Amino acid sequence: MVPLYIKYMGPEAYGLVGFYAMLQTWFNLLDMGLTPTMARESARFNGGASDSLSYRRLARALESVFFIVALCGGLLLFLAADWIAERWLNASQLLKAEIVTALRIMAVIVALRWMCGLYRGVITGAERLVWLGAFGSVVATFRFVLILPFLMFVSATPLAFFSFQLGSALLEIASLAWMAYRLLPPVPAGQRIGWDFTSLRPVLTFSLSIAFTSSVWVLVTQADKLVLSTILPLGDYGYFTVAVLVASGIVIISRPISGAIMPRMTRLQAEGRHEELIAVYRRSTQLVAVIAVPVTLVLSLFSRQVLWAWTGDSVLVEKVSPVLALYAIGYGVLAVTAFPYYLQYAKGNLRLHLIGNALFVIILIPTVVWAAVHYGMTGAGWAWLLSNVAFLFAWTPLVHRRFAPGLHLGWLLKDVARPAFLACVVAGIGDSLITWASTRLTLIVELAAATLVLMSLAYSQASRLRFARV
Repeated sequence: MVPLYIKYMGPEAYGLVGFYAMLQTWFNLLDMGLTPTMARESARFNGGASDSLSYRRLARALESVFFIVALCGGLLLFLAADWIAERWLNASQLLKAEIVTALRIMAVIVALRWMCGLYRGVITGAERLVWLGAFGSVVATFRFVLILPFLMFVSATPLAFFSFQLGSALLEIASLAWMAYRLLPPVPAGQRIGWDFTSLRPVLTFSLSIAFTSSVWVLVTQADKLVLSTILPLGDYGYFTVAVLVASGIVIISRPISGAIMPRMTRLQAEGRHEELIAVYRRSTQLVAVIAVPVTLVLSLFSRQVLWAWTGDSVLVEKVSPVLALYAIGYGVLAVTAFPYYLQYAKGNLRLHLIGNALFVIILIPTVVWAAVHYGMTGAGWAWLLSNVAFLFAWTPLVHRRFAPGLHLGWLLKDVARPAFLACVVAGIGDSLITWASTRLTLIVELAAATLVLMSLAYSQASRLRFARV
């Protein structure tokens, strides 16, 4: 839908959409680790590690905290709208009043969608992933597809776009809350939930560990976007957002796998089934490699063809194809380096993860800021790529040595490198030999075929997937 948004709204208005997406991520700094904590405690309850009354008291306490934080954060963003429009964004075509109104609607949407995290945690921990996936598809269709006729035939202004998004946010939170309350266990006879905030104490250490991790994640993945949002003209920032959006698709397609295995691994850990936990971990790594590596290769080696087939915008292709290539490789590596975190999450011990991420962010953030200031989009892309590669080879071995001794070399060579190797060789050869079609429709078919071929090659080398299921 993005090329059509740019067509009807213009690149500068779409720059506001990119800024809105960044705001949602930065808002997660207020999460304090509560969303993954809710998911983990839900999984532990379903694994028999806690009783229903304690679980219900924890859910109510977390819901209260979510509401207070959402209210305060949304209000702060609402009040800062005028300053952001005046001092931060470099708009040349949109009126200041229009930007301020859009920013204030964003504040309400961001607060509502952040509240949804609590209810998603309950549903994810209960492993009702089929329902959650289907509902997510419906909401995504409503937010990103059904808005198109509205932009075409009613209004293509930022105010119209964000008003439509506000309606979808209200629908989303109402539906998720309904399902979450259906999954919460009944209160035992003769007992009351009450307002017991002491139920937060047992999970506080884990929650704060997650909070720090989430903060580091936001800093690592969003520092470049924050810096570039004030350096670049709003129209160019819209183009940059497109490149990052395409590259982040690598993480999006692998995210359902992590969403499925994290509660399952947590449950296996609670039941003391370590060998089965490691088996799920390794098969899931191969599954992500089979999916993410081919997509990474196509987006990085054939970035110009992808952007042209998708948008038909030659200006956009020239501006962001090098950026897309760098970010795609970085996100591909990130999809793999996320796995040691899943292992630590299941074990309930994030100490090593905190240390590694603290060191990582101390080095990365100044590098990203410096590169973005001096070399713009491309500099930020190189900083993003190199930092993720360094984390894979420097820190991941230490995590595996601590939580699964003897695992790392086999995991890296057999579960990551082996599925990736043949696909990388063929893609490299194809990059120098393929003559691409000039028509966009034919080019889309060729890119899809190339992706399927590379996935087939990767799958042929993934022995754990061919002989067992995740």
